[in-house]
Amino acid sequence: MLKSRVITAVVLLVLFLAALFLLPAAAWALLVLVMVMQGAVEWARLSGLSGRKANVYWALTLALMGGMLVLDSYTTPAQQDYTHLGVYLVSALLWLVIVPSWLMAGWKVRRPLLMALTGWAVLLPTGLAMLDLREADPSPWMLLFVMCLVWVADISAYFAGRRFGKNKLAPDISPGKTWEGVAGAVFGVSAYVVLVWSFSPYFSTREILPPLLLASWWWVALAVIGDLFESAVKRQAGVKDSGALLPGHGGLLDRIDALTSTLPLAALAMLLQRIS
Repeated sequence: MLKSRVITAVVLLVLFLAALFLLPAAAWALLVLVMVMQGAVEWARLSGLSGRKANVYWALTLALMGGMLVLDSYTTPAQQDYTHLGVYLVSALLWLVIVPSWLMAGWKVRRPLLMALTGWAVLLPTGLAMLDLREADPSPWMLLFVMCLVWVADISAYFAGRRFGKNKLAPDISPGKTWEGVAGAVFGVSAYVVLVWSFSPYFSTREILPPLLLASWWWVALAVIGDLFESAVKRQAGVKDSGALLPGHGGLLDRIDALTSTLPLAALAMLLQRIS
């Protein structure tokens, strides 16, 4: 299992980096559309939708994501900013208010329609953020920086949890996660941020390091929330993985769960800074 996970991870990383740096904007947008559609296919399963209802759901998701791209082509940059701001504010409401309440209360949502709407609030802002952050200055390094931060947090949490994990973080949702793993994630992303700050020409000033570290710790918290939320949804659906797309890794949602809670809020922070 570990071997297949490592092989899949390496192949995915190589393909992702090639797409990130080599694909033109239109091809990248098409790739994001495909990812959002696959996420919708898996979310439909987790929501209890099947057959024709599941097909309608992923088709509507694809239409909504595509509609946002078409709308952007007919609006000015200023209008795009405020449209995207609305999408990201929905995501912020989800991840900062609704999901924490959901997890603490242990809600069991049995209504497929409500779960389907939640899926749109998860997937659509994530897809939009993958487009916006790739175009952000410095492009495409900003998107890679945020995604690597989440990956470092995930890997650090895994190894710290295996080595030192004793105190369960949320045993009713994800028994394998521990507070020691969270501490490992904080340590890992701190080291990552310091390395990026030390060697990247885009983060060269001394004053930027403290706020960058604080932001990275906040991103760890968001990543944990995203991870726990997908675990809670899978537990509610009675499945181990969201799908079987990736050998050793499960479905696409299993790989991007922490990104769904971090990328939109990173894009929101970037957007607020630009329009303020």
